[in-house]
Parts: sequence; C-alpha cells; structure tokens
Amino acid sequence: MTDLAQDLLSSFLVAESQLNGSRNLGVVSLRKKAMDRFEKQGFPTTKNEEWKYTNLKPILKRDYRILLKGDDAVSFADINKYLLSDLDTYKLVFINGKYSSWLSESTHQSFDICTFAAALNKYPDVIGDYLGKAAPEGTTFVDLNTAFADDGAFVRIKRDQTVDKPIEILYLTTDENGPAFAQNRNLIVVEQNAEVQIVERHQNIGTQPNFTNFVSEVFADVDARMSYYKVQNDTLHASLVDNTHVVQERGSNVHVGTYSFGGKLIRNNLHFYADGENTESHMDGVTIINDGQTVDHHTLVDHREPNCYSRELYKGIYLGNSHGVFNGKVMVRQKAQKTNAFQQNDNILLSERAKVDTKPQLEIFADDVKCSHGCTIGQLDKNALFYLRSRGIPKKEAEGLMTYAFASDALEYVKIPQLEKRLNRVIADKLGINLEFAL
Repeated sequence: MTDLAQDLLSSFLVAESQLNGSRNLGVVSLRKKAMDRFEKQGFPTTKNEEWKYTNLKPILKRDYRILLKGDDAVSFADINKYLLSDLDTYKLVFINGKYSSWLSESTHQSFDICTFAAALNKYPDVIGDYLGKAAPEGTTFVDLNTAFADDGAFVRIKRDQTVDKPIEILYLTTDENGPAFAQNRNLIVVEQNAEVQIVERHQNIGTQPNFTNFVSEVFADVDARMSYYKVQNDTLHASLVDNTHVVQERGSNVHVGTYSFGGKLIRNNLHFYADGENTESHMDGVTIINDGQTVDHHTLVDHREPNCYSRELYKGIYLGNSHGVFNGKVMVRQKAQKTNAFQQNDNILLSERAKVDTKPQLEIFADDVKCSHGCTIGQLDKNALFYLRSRGIPKKEAEGLMTYAFASDALEYVKIPQLEKRLNRVIADKLGINLEFAL
C-alpha cells in the first residue's frame, strides 16, 4: 500500500464525522463501505488491464494535503477568464473543494442548482434515491470519492422544465493548502421531458501540484435532454481522474463533450447505461497535448434495451513527447436488438516522440444490430500539405490549417455558440495558427 493510501485511511478516520451528511445513516454507511473496499484494493497499477497504458506512480508519490481549507482571497477578477464571461449563466464556484457563495449564482426556483452539501441536508430522499446508483462500486477512485466527497454540484431539473440559461461549474485549486488532493462530487438529475446545458471546468490557479479525484453521477429520465461539456485546459501542475456515469431512461438524449488541452495527467472514465428504449447517447472528444502530458480516455456505452443509438467521435493531436490513450467499449446486450452504434477514434502524431495507444471494442450479444468502430493513427497528409504550400501558404500555417480542420468537426454538437467560439480559439492557440485566417 502506498503512503498516500495510508494517509487517506488515516484522514478518513479523522474526517468521517465532520463530513457533510454525517447525520444521514445511509450516507454514513455508504462511505464506510466504500472506504473498506478502497483499503482492500488500493490504487491501480499498470498490471491492471484498465490502467495498462497509464502509470499513476509519478502523481501518487507526492505528499498531498487531503483535508483542504478554502481560500477567501480569490476574487471574481481571478476567475473571470475561466468562465464564459460573454454569456449569462448560473454559476457554481468551488475553491479548494469548498463552495464560494460570493462568486456563485444558485437557485431553487423552478429547478435546483445548488451544492451537493446542501442537498445532503435538504433533499435526503433524493440523495437516497440516486447517490451511488450510477457510479459502480468496487472501482478505486469512485470508492475513494464516495468516502471523502462532501461537496460539489447538485442539479435537479424538474419535470417539463427547461433551464433558461447554461450552468457553469468551476472547481478552482489554489496554493492555500500546498500540494492538494481534492475530491468533489456532482449529482445531476434531469427529470422527465426536462432540458439543461452544463459546462464544467477544473482549474489550478497556483503553482503547487494538485491531484483531483472527481465523480459525476447523471440521471436522464424519460425524454430528458442534456448537454454536458467538460473543458480541461489546466496547468502542468494539475492532474485529474474524472469518472462520469450516465443512466438514461426511455427517449432521453444526452451529449457529453470532453475537450482536453492541459494538465499533467488526465484520465477520463465516461460510462453510459442505456436503460430505456429509443435513447440517444453522444460522446465527442478533442485532445491536443504537448511535452510531458498524458490524456487517457476510457469510454463505455452499455446498450441494455432495444432501438437505441450511440455515437462516439474522439480526435487526438499529439505534439512533443505527449501520450494519448483511447480505450472505448460498446456493449450490446442480447435484449438490445435494433441497436445502432458508431465509434471512431482518429489521431495525428505531430512528433516522432509522441505516442498513442488506442483500443476500440465492440461486444455484441444481439443479432439484429448496426454497429461499427475504428481508429486511425497517422501524420499529416503530405499531398494535401503540398497542395496548400503550392498555393502560397507557409508550411507552419498549412500544417495548422490541416490539424485545425481535423479537430474542429468534433465540435459539431456544441450547442452554446460562446463555448464553441472559446474552444475554437483554444484549438487555434494550441496549434499556433491565426484563427481569423483559418476561418
């Protein structure tokens, strides 16, 4: 067992009676069982098939502070550039895992947009119905998060309601705690025929290394519609393990876009469970990383009912000695006839030192389905590059235009124009091109 694992066990004994929801016996029991499971299994290593290509040792060997304190010195000016400042949104801001009421805009009017901590006390029945029901037990980081997380975002959109503006969830880490191990939890419930758009970001605004273990549980009821955008453009001081689990009921439509540009090590586990007929599950990802960065996407779409559709498109551009991983699985159970599933992972290596490990998978137990998967790994098309240069475009700009076009089609399903513009600009900056020229 690593020193960090031992520190976590010791910290839990100190913290369990102080965590939000400690008077809820169901939550207390859930936390203790989760910690017991973590104690038995510890952190995964590269001997574990699911972690074969991603080595956690470099980030686990640090001495992190586990029980964090907030930072009252952060102002709106400090965070404004991490928000969609040209768009009116509901805002939930957390600093070192603690809710910042003075930087946030929550509501309990037609829907609940508030904190996980508040929901633990205000909506114990809802917590009992949903907490721990999507994220699977027995997964190291999920169990650890279940044990420690006492705050985060709680979003409940009631039946037939459409949220009038997007929701932004911003998790900030400062130097207040030194090297920090942060754990927060999102619980998102979209009831029948309701609709919501959410933008989420994790950001280190200090120079100390930090490690975030994050879990989101999402429940989309009958005919619910949801778009969930994850923007990952952190500093090289930050590492993130993100677990997002989505349960869909009949006729629901959920899109999750994951846009990974920054951070030392990023691991995204995105799982969809199609529990009703006629669901639509959409997943898009864009990864552009450089020296010393690793981004690992693990996806699962579990088709459990017939007449469902899933679409998965991940694009990766790798520079320097960066490392990309894609491990995607589409499972079609015997009952799930008439399933239509598409999965594609395309990668471009712009450096001889960059590498990608990709493993698209189909596991099909039904006989009346339409499923496809594939992956590509390559370099820029020399003929296309020659064509652009023959038209007077310099080599650097030509390469930038080609890579920009390669990545941008994964933004097709971004429904917030201001966010699409922001992502396009980040992509252009990462590739070193003039956006006005490209457009």
